Amino acid sequence: MGDRNGSLGTGAAVACSVADQGVAALTNILVLVVAARLSTAEGFSVFSLVYTVFTVLLGFSVSYVGQALVLERGARAEVRCACRSALLFTAAASIAVGLPMAAGLAVVPGGTARGLAVLGLVLPVVLTHDGMRYCFAALRLPHQALAIDVLRLAGVFPALALQPYGATPARLIAVWGFSALPALLAGAGLLAPRLRGLPADPRRLLRRDHLGRRFVIEFAVGNASSQLAVVALGLFASPLAVGALRGATTLFGPLNVLFNAATALGPPILRRCRTLPGQIRATATLAALLAGVAALWTAVLAELPEGAGRRILGGTWASTAALLPATGSQYAAMAVGTCALLTLRVVRPRATLPLQLVFSPLAVAFLLAGYQCGGVPGAAWGLCLGSGLKAGAGWMRVARVRG
Repeated sequence: MGDRNGSLGTGAAVACSVADQGVAALTNILVLVVAARLSTAEGFSVFSLVYTVFTVLLGFSVSYVGQALVLERGARAEVRCACRSALLFTAAASIAVGLPMAAGLAVVPGGTARGLAVLGLVLPVVLTHDGMRYCFAALRLPHQALAIDVLRLAGVFPALALQPYGATPARLIAVWGFSALPALLAGAGLLAPRLRGLPADPRRLLRRDHLGRRFVIEFAVGNASSQLAVVALGLFASPLAVGALRGATTLFGPLNVLFNAATALGPPILRRCRTLPGQIRATATLAALLAGVAALWTAVLAELPEGAGRRILGGTWASTAALLPATGSQYAAMAVGTCALLTLRVVRPRATLPLQLVFSPLAVAFLLAGYQCGGVPGAAWGLCLGSGLKAGAGWMRVARVRG
């Protein structure tokens, strides 16, 4: 049941939040799958590199604006003012980053530069749309976030699917980005009655005490470092490496949904366990289950016939299939590590950042060293080793907290 302000009851809100994460993840998976089917291996490599740059920029936006926004406390009017400020900040920041990127790279030759230039043009659209999702979360309206994400999925899939085989990466990026306009306009229409006329101060996000500063540091030393290392491989070593690695992670996209759900929904559930040993047993059991799912999914993918693989990823399948053992092992390690970090977020929140500061750069070093020694498969095994070490260190820290 909802209240008079349109917010949902706890069970319905959790269901909508999980469904929204699933729809967002499915959108990303389908974008990459359709792009791979429409592109040559070289074209998909360029598309993947540009899309990885977007993923990093999105991560910074989510960390600095979105994660801080959903932690806003206070009266309903104060939360609404915070949402209006966050949206204005996101729109202004994405324009400030995107337009110079588009103008500067438009005169640079090469497919990668053209793709990044187009990304600059669509950046305000895609980042502002994503920022709306966090406004709905802060306002306790996850069903409306789900609605605009379903509209986003309904727009991007046919728009990309209608493109001809061999379409340039720049064209695919443009279609992907501007297909978010209907969802953006729908979100604006849903938010307008709640935010219209309220005072806004985007500069509040630049204050020293803004929580987003801490979150963006964790993202930078965690996810962003490894993604930027992959981008560096594409720019300075082998562009095909980016397409192969991106293709492999795309196939494991369903597991990312499970990891994100565990991270988002785990803390309130764990707090219901009254004892520390009970919390640790719960997350250890979850780690074993998720690692088992990763192993099972890897086995399923390994048995795919070549024809089926090519129908999913097109010409990228051949290079991606060779990475399945390494990527599957990495995701099993990530399952264990995610649950270790989940435990620490509940029982010792300050312990997670030091782990990220040490082991995320180490994973980047293993990625680059692996590529140097064994090419793209070596890079994938390097990522696996880094994830395994982080998981082991996380559980050792949990053991010290318990002891």
